[in-house]
Amino acid sequence: MSEPLRLGIAGLGTVGVGVVRIIRTQAALLEARLGRKIEIAAVSARSKSKDRGVPLTGYGWEDDPVALATRDDVDVFVELMGGEDGPAKAATEAAIAAGKQVITANKAMLAVHGQTLAEAAEAKGVALKYEAAVAGGIPVIKTLMEGLAGNQITRVMGVMNGSCNYILTRMETSGKTYQDIFAEADGLGYLEADPQLDVGGIDAAHKLAIISSIAFGTRVDFDGIQLEGIERVSIEDITAAADMGYKIKLLGVTQMTGRGLEQRMQPCLVPETSPLGQLEGGTNMVVIEGDAVGQIVLRGAGAGEGPTASAVMSDVCDIAKGSAGPVFGQPAAGLATATAATSQRPAAYYLRTALVDKPGALAKIATVLGEAGVSINRMRQYEHEAPEAPVLIVTHKTTRAALDTALSAMEDTGVLAGAPVALRIEEV
Repeated sequence: MSEPLRLGIAGLGTVGVGVVRIIRTQAALLEARLGRKIEIAAVSARSKSKDRGVPLTGYGWEDDPVALATRDDVDVFVELMGGEDGPAKAATEAAIAAGKQVITANKAMLAVHGQTLAEAAEAKGVALKYEAAVAGGIPVIKTLMEGLAGNQITRVMGVMNGSCNYILTRMETSGKTYQDIFAEADGLGYLEADPQLDVGGIDAAHKLAIISSIAFGTRVDFDGIQLEGIERVSIEDITAAADMGYKIKLLGVTQMTGRGLEQRMQPCLVPETSPLGQLEGGTNMVVIEGDAVGQIVLRGAGAGEGPTASAVMSDVCDIAKGSAGPVFGQPAAGLATATAATSQRPAAYYLRTALVDKPGALAKIATVLGEAGVSINRMRQYEHEAPEAPVLIVTHKTTRAALDTALSAMEDTGVLAGAPVALRIEEV
């Protein structure tokens, strides 16, 4: 029987407690599957006296996570504190320098410092694993690195923030406004301490940056993501989209094009009959397309104690079995510097406008679109009361640049009663 694998866990929040609980309750199963015991040597957190619902007696304690990361009785440093800099980064760097294997659930740290950390880990010959950093309990990282290793990935897209998906689906089912459901989600504890990380798309964009690196062999490029949150999505947009057979999702998309690496995190319309269109509540979904496998769909809980701790434990098991390999699937030093796409691939767009209710107003909008080279696929106008006339337009495929030209020209027509809202329609 091999020697036990000894963990040092930094961070005893929801995920850290979940990891402790799995190790305590599944000790026999883990030993049977791995041929060695998994033990917790020591832990670190902000408060030693806090009752976390799991016994911590018998574990060493360190107030400083850097000290935990360098303990002689720690084989694997498990970073579950969060934050792109500060103690999380300092402790991770210390663990790598000390020759420790590292597991993290820290998407922000990897999205910003992933290249530097990967190069350091590979130079030191230690693992840096992070299954829990992307989509919680869904094994996205392992699927891309191992299950689809024989594929050239063509596109990855998905709903990667359960809080945003909860807000958008609750708006549809309740008929309430964004502000109402935002307050509801916040009251239920679904949002980060800084809600902008969720509703602004930042949390999901961190995950997309990591996925892009693995899928396309490029250095992590968080700054190259075109980012837009869900704050401007109204109940009118959700109702109108549903009426036309679509659902609105905060959708992350990454694909390599002739113009460079296209990375987008933005509200999009998807067909209501598609897997993404049928995704409700706080669930995550990632759709991966490869040249050999075609399209596969991964669906599951994207957050929470159990699912995220489960993902951490998958990395623990890999390290226990001696599995390491390059951090992003290919040697970090050889990863290409991504060239951000200068423009998005053409797509159809949903356009909601409010027009002054007078003769010729709609004709002026149609003329402006035509002059910009944007063709109308279908149009819908609902019953209304003066002085505003709501108009919905779905375009044929066009470039975002052409649409922006049209939107700019609309401002000079004198018939707009409000700022237009334009959302991309993603083919799924």
